[in-house]
Amino acid sequence: MLRIGLTGGIGSGKSTVARLLAERGALVVDADRIAREVLEPGAPGLAAVAAEFGPGVLAGDGALDRAALARIVFADEGARRRLDALVHPLVRRRSAEIVAAAPPDAVVVNDVPLLVETGQASSYDLVLVVETDPEIRVARLIGRGLPEDDARARIAAQASDEQRRAVADVVLHNDGEPERLAEQVAQVWAERIAPSR
Repeated sequence: MLRIGLTGGIGSGKSTVARLLAERGALVVDADRIAREVLEPGAPGLAAVAAEFGPGVLAGDGALDRAALARIVFADEGARRRLDALVHPLVRRRSAEIVAAAPPDAVVVNDVPLLVETGQASSYDLVLVVETDPEIRVARLIGRGLPEDDARARIAAQASDEQRRAVADVVLHNDGEPERLAEQVAQVWAERIAPSR
């Protein structure tokens, strides 16, 4: 099994890279999707978050009010650390279950936005970092409906490009055309992933 860690800041294009790798046969384990799963109504993660941050983080239907929680954790580093301490172990446990069920010769891509922040880089055979100019990332996030101040706060709360580069085996640059990113992924697959199969 080849285990790949895929990371990059919010709005960098990690999801695009994950999709391109999946199209080549990789099993993608998406930490953000799993984080949403462990915070669904009825899940123990949601109960723990509500107990920690109060009923104001719940919507009227009992689901997580993500915007309300974001307002708390992106304004207070201590609150963000408390949230991470609740959610990250649940995400890691579920990720491990998915990986354990994969075939022994699988290429497993763990899409982990906070790979650097959580110190997980050394647990992968190959670390891919998607890097994009911060102003392009801000524009992308605004295009998704996030206010500019919130976009900048989320970027600032994550590791810097320099910190990500320090753990990267490969840096994929995503400041230009989508075709250029696809070419870089194809090259990494041909040169670094396929030869290990």
